[in-house]
Parts: sequence; C-alpha cells; structure tokens
Amino acid sequence: MQKALQTQKTVVVVGAGPAGLMAAEGICAAGHQVHVYDAKPSACRKFLLAGVGGMNITHSEAYPDFIQRYYDKAEWLDTAIRQFNADALCEWIHGLGIETFVGTSGRVFPKDMKAAPLLRNWLKRLRDAGVQFHMRHKMTCLSANQVVFDHVGESVVVQADAIVLAMGGASWPKLGSDGAWLPLLSEKGVVVAPLQSANCGFYSEWSEHLKTKFAGSPLKDVAFSFTLADGNVVTKKGECIVTHDGMEGSLIYAFSKYLRDGINSSGQSSLLMDFLPLQSEAQVIKKLRNTKPKESFSKYLKRTLSITGVKTALLHESFPKEAFQTPEDLARCLKAVPVCFYKTKPIEEVISTAGGVCETSVDETLMLNVMPGVFCAGEMLDWEAPTGGYLLTACFATGHLAAKGVRDFLVRSTEC
Repeated sequence: MQKALQTQKTVVVVGAGPAGLMAAEGICAAGHQVHVYDAKPSACRKFLLAGVGGMNITHSEAYPDFIQRYYDKAEWLDTAIRQFNADALCEWIHGLGIETFVGTSGRVFPKDMKAAPLLRNWLKRLRDAGVQFHMRHKMTCLSANQVVFDHVGESVVVQADAIVLAMGGASWPKLGSDGAWLPLLSEKGVVVAPLQSANCGFYSEWSEHLKTKFAGSPLKDVAFSFTLADGNVVTKKGECIVTHDGMEGSLIYAFSKYLRDGINSSGQSSLLMDFLPLQSEAQVIKKLRNTKPKESFSKYLKRTLSITGVKTALLHESFPKEAFQTPEDLARCLKAVPVCFYKTKPIEEVISTAGGVCETSVDETLMLNVMPGVFCAGEMLDWEAPTGGYLLTACFATGHLAAKGVRDFLVRSTEC
C-alpha cells in the first residue's frame, strides 16, 4: 500500500470531451489520481450535439484508406490511430455495453444511434474508477506543473504531476471549444497554426435570380471534382444545399480543405459540378439530340435529362446561352459546371477546425517540447479530417496516446 501511494501521481486533464476522457481513463487505469476540469457545466457537450442526428462513431473502411482521410497529417497521426484504430474503438464501445452496426456507407454507429447512453455509461465507469470531475472551470494560466482556472469568478490554482490539454478547436464555441487556449500556449513558445474553418460551407456570389428563387434548394445526385496542385483530380458524389450566399452540406464539406487552401493561396477557389454523374457524355449527347421544334430550353432539359430547378439556374449562372448551341456543347457544360467560392463560413458555424498545436511542438507521445509533463490531444492538435467518424476516431486515438505518454513520463519521474 505504501509503495502504491508513493508511485501514485496527480494528473489534471483540461477538457471533458472524448479526447480528454479517453486520456483520463488510460491514466486512471495505471493507478494515478485523475482530475478532469471543464469550462462547461457538463461533459462532452459537442459530442452529444453531434449525436443528435445519429452518432457516427467511426468508419469501417480498410486502414490504408482510413488513415489517408487525414490528408497531409496522415503520417503523423498514424502512430496514434494504429494503436487505437476503428476496430479497437468499437471493441471499447462494446465494453461499455453499447452495440454497434455498420451502415450502408461504411460508417459505424451505436445500435440505437444515440450518443447519450454511451456517454452515460462511460462517465459512470470513470467515476467508479475514481476520476474526479470539476465543471465550470476555465483555464486562464498554465505552467509545467500548475494550472490556474477561473471558477465562477474566483481563481483556482491546481498543482499536478502531469497535465493533459484536450480543449478542442474553435467550432461551436457555445459548447466550450472556443480556442481561447491558443494565445496561452503561444506565449509559452508552443508553435501553433491559426485555427481555421473545416468541414464547412462556403460563400459564393450568386445572381439575384438564384438567390430569390432557389436559396435553400437541395442539389442532389451530383458529383463534384477538384483538381489538386499535382494535377490529380478528386471526385466525390453526394448532395448539398444551395444557400442564398453559397453552399452548405455534406458534399461541399468533403472538399473544404481543398477549397479553403485555394482561397488562402489566391483569394478564391473553384470546383466542377457534374449534374449527370451516372451518365457518360456520349449518353447525354444522345438524349439531347431528341429535340422538338419551338420547345423552350427549360422544358427541353426537363424532358430529355430531368434537369430542373436549381440545376438549371446554376447552369445559366455559369454559362452564357451561346454555350448551349449544340447537344455536344450542352453535354460538356452539364458534365462540368464551374462554381467559384471566395470565403469559408465563420468558424463558429462549422463542424470542426483545422490548425492548432503543430507536429513540431510535441514529441512522439504528444508531450509539449517546451513544457515537459504537459500533453495535448484531440482537435486542438493541428490536423483535420472529413466527417464520417474520422474526427472522433482521431480524438479518441490521440487521447489514448497521450495517456500512454503520461504514464511513461510519470514512471520516468518516479525513477529520477
């Protein structure tokens, strides 16, 4: 007992989201006392909101494809995600008494599609294990072994043998992830990339006709294509919404990194829309050759290809009438309708953020190089991923890796 007390350390976890709770669980399992602090009245508020429409926890695709969803950060995150991949995450969920299933898209969900039962079981297990929670504590100052919080207007100073920071990015700030930690770390010498909108909608300049008649219209059964700097083309099928000032929805979110990077580089970015992705250009031309005298252009499109509404409006938005002189010309237009964007939607309105603590600022276990004993996890690290369970998987996985880093650090500290 005396030996156990000598080796037991006190660890503070700042942030009660998935990454923070996963870190707390791993550290507590090693016999250390864990205190979780969060600025909000309850844990995992963003996690619960994300689960309202169906809790997509991870994705079932093969690992080589899975890890590439993290773009240029794939190699960096491989260490964390390989140790706690989608299969391990599902097994962990099953250990909480929650069954999962794989949807037709390959996405993995809890059987009842809800986040609340999973979180309820998890919090009970953490509390039963001895993890202590301190809510309404907002971090205001940080050092290698001390955290200062504001708690209902009073300053609270907490000492710790190790610290895990898991405070999220800056999306949905009302739920707690407001990015206020960024200047606190920057002034300590931590290299931090600016936080930017990810999985977001974009602004475009529509005509008054499109704004008035088609704002809020769904754009279904389309494919978007974006040409990368190396000449490779990324193409995805799906749907989105045409808003009065741009586009929102899952398909446009899937291109958010490419479009945002293009806007950052040149002030604008564009992609091509294929309104008939299931038909070849030759098939489209054949149908368009079935003309009728004195038939209006809109009726012609509707009769031959079922092109109506917002698709017709976007076609006119992008091309002059002279571009539709022949079936061949019109088919080329329908298969490659350009749309240009000039700005991302505000960071407080988006699903997630890019930017954060850079790879160069942490070691292989996510400990800050300039602050030994302080670890980072989750969305406050500089990575991004599309929706589809990839965001949550990386949050869980980096929390798991940070826990390992804390355990190893505390062992080294005890030996010294």
